[in-house]
Amino acid sequence: MRLAVQQLLAGRRLAVGGGRGAVGEERIGQAAAAFAGERFGEARQILAPIVREVPDLPEVRELYGLTLYRLGRWKDAARHLDAFVELSGGSTEQHPVLADCRRAMGQHGEVQRLWTELREASPSAALVTEGRIVMAGSLADRGELAAAVRLLAQGFRLPKQPREHHLRRAYALADLYERSGDHPQARALFGRLVRLEPDYLDVAERLAALG
Repeated sequence: MRLAVQQLLAGRRLAVGGGRGAVGEERIGQAAAAFAGERFGEARQILAPIVREVPDLPEVRELYGLTLYRLGRWKDAARHLDAFVELSGGSTEQHPVLADCRRAMGQHGEVQRLWTELREASPSAALVTEGRIVMAGSLADRGELAAAVRLLAQGFRLPKQPREHHLRRAYALADLYERSGDHPQARALFGRLVRLEPDYLDVAERLAALG
C-alpha cells in the first residue's frame, strides 16, 4: 500500500522565494503540477537540473525525493529526502516516505529510528498514521505479524465519519489480520470499511474473498 504522498504534500508551499526567482518558480510550479497529475517522469525531468543548479533548496529536494519515491527509486529518493530533512532543520514531514524507502531497502533499523522521531514530534494525525503503517509493515516484513497488528490496533477505532488516514490504517490493519490468519477480524474490519466506503481501494473484493 503505497503512501499517499499527495496527501502529505497538501497545502505545502513549493514555490521558490527569497531571491531565488532566477532558479525558475515557473519550472517548479510545472513540476508540482506534473507530480499532482501523477506524471512522475515529467516531474523528474523538470526537477533534476534544478536540483543540480541549486541543491540547497529544501522544497525542491523534497519534491524531487517524493517524485523518485513514486518512480520506485528508493535509494535516490532516500538521499534527497535526507537532504530535505537536513536543509529544513530537521523536519519530520516526509519521515513516513523516507521510512518506506528504508523499508524497501531492508534497512529496518532506520525505519525504527524514523518512526521514533516522527512519533515524538507528532506533526499531525495523518503523518503519524502513515509512519505507523510503515513501521507495522517493517515488522511484518520480518515475520513479526503479531507485533505489527498490535502497533496498528493500539488505541484505534474506525470512526463513523472517517478521514483518509483512518481508512488507510483500517485497511492496513485488516490486511495484517488476514495475513496473520485471523480471518474473523479481517472480515469484520473489511466489512466495516465496505459499509462506510464501498468504493475504497479493493475492500469489496477483499471481503468477498474471505467469504
